Amino acid sequence: MTDFIEHIPVLLNESVEHLITDPDGIYIDATLGGGGHSQLILQKLGPYGHLFGIDQDNEALSAATERVGHDKRFTALEGNFGYLTTLIPQKHHRNIAGILFDYGVSTHQIKEPERGFSFQNEGPLDMRMSSMSGVSAYQVVNEYDYKKLRDVIFHYGEERMSRQIAKEIIERRPLETTTELRDAVESVAKGKHAIKSVARVFQGIRIEVNREMEVLKMALKDSLELLKIGGRIVSISYHSLEDRLVKNFFKSGNFEGKIEKDFYGNPISPVKQLNRQIITPGKDEIERNPASRSAKMRIAEKVSEVN
Repeated sequence: MTDFIEHIPVLLNESVEHLITDPDGIYIDATLGGGGHSQLILQKLGPYGHLFGIDQDNEALSAATERVGHDKRFTALEGNFGYLTTLIPQKHHRNIAGILFDYGVSTHQIKEPERGFSFQNEGPLDMRMSSMSGVSAYQVVNEYDYKKLRDVIFHYGEERMSRQIAKEIIERRPLETTTELRDAVESVAKGKHAIKSVARVFQGIRIEVNREMEVLKMALKDSLELLKIGGRIVSISYHSLEDRLVKNFFKSGNFEGKIEKDFYGNPISPVKQLNRQIITPGKDEIERNPASRSAKMRIAEKVSEVN
């Protein structure tokens, strides 16, 4: 195993400030990562508070647990945050005071070449955030048919040259490394914007490999099963696909953003968004941590039980 590369937590003070409403409540850091958010949450909790930290990457889990130290108020859980209701003990359901989600890929995962997340270092086409994930980037790149590959690049990567790039990848098969995938994309998307196309293609494939949109939906639904009335969800997303799902869910309790109404025409939703303006990192934070520049934070509160 390589040394764990520390991840700088994004919107650290802002997220924890909005998350904690009761210092003696039970909280969940659903995306533990390097443990930076968890460390500050524990500093703000009282003697009877408790924090569950979840991560599907056992390297991240070990590093974060070491960073947090032996604190009786902290429990580390290995698993995918899409299965929150399974991971959190039943006795705590509908009694959670707050859940934090940070959907970013950790610095460690990006900078470890053998994980295959980065196009800046050569590595195998993997991109799995956990060994428990099924499909790898290699399978997406080399086994998906044209239509399926094109759709992954277009819908998840939001890349307008998805048709040409999918055709080029198929012509070059088999592709073995991240460098070969980057070369295929750059042979189509030439010029100064080529690097953005590469980033979008890698993003699209990563989302497909880890079922990120599906997992996000599962996690948000589970949140409402776990939170008590008045409990909060703090969500930090990094691209428009994630942010759109979160925005719609916080607005309406569903992913279409369709507000349901009762018999009298009054809007009904089990959740309400608390911040009118999206919270984003300031200039100083972006200078310290350029990876934070696309972060968008939304906060919501559970206002009623789910029907």
